[in-house]
Amino acid sequence: MPIRRKRSSPTLDEARSKKVKVSSSMTRRSGDDSDGEAFSSKRCIAWFHEYTGPDEDTLGPEGMEKFCEDTGVEPENIVMLALAWKLEAKTMGFFTLAEWLKGMTELQCDCTKKVQSKLDYLKALLDDPIHFKNIYRYAFDFARDKDQRSMDIDTAKAMLAIVLGKHWSLFGAFNHFLGQSKYKAINKDQWCNILEFSRTIYPDLSNYDEDGAWPVLLDEFVEWLKEQRTMSS
Repeated sequence: MPIRRKRSSPTLDEARSKKVKVSSSMTRRSGDDSDGEAFSSKRCIAWFHEYTGPDEDTLGPEGMEKFCEDTGVEPENIVMLALAWKLEAKTMGFFTLAEWLKGMTELQCDCTKKVQSKLDYLKALLDDPIHFKNIYRYAFDFARDKDQRSMDIDTAKAMLAIVLGKHWSLFGAFNHFLGQSKYKAINKDQWCNILEFSRTIYPDLSNYDEDGAWPVLLDEFVEWLKEQRTMSS
């Protein structure tokens, strides 16, 4: 708070002006205000450091949880994946300062209110088939362990629940299949084909071509699901 020099007999307007300025300086936080102002890199960096130590250049899981809380979006919400894609984040649960500044500059967000105002835009990206496909593919490299070429099965199931759980009628069956299968990991080709399968194959499997170029994983899923349906009929 700035030091004020003592003056004699201030006018009523001056007193009111000072009161407003003092109140503003006491309550302003970069993550809460400035939503009506032009983008500021300095304010964006200060906002980042609200979720890290002052000298840290990586926002980790604890800071991410607080960021999600402030933004009003659950960490498991697919909108957070879309945001990570816009920031070109390399590792799930972490944003580096460089990623944050590059992505937030593109989004023109330097405070919480501004990023909240972009949530509808991020949701619209997910509703666009081309953007969604890019985000879906990005999710594989984002979520896998960087020392592995494949994604472990538990991570794959969790990520598939985020990206396809609400939009693919066969997701529940596929998730069950993965849980009882021999597969311990999913590679990128399998990952990409799961999306294509979810978009093109009818729930009754009537248009599934057994001689098509689907991965063995999906051939086995179709065979398993047909057996399950036969046993329950």
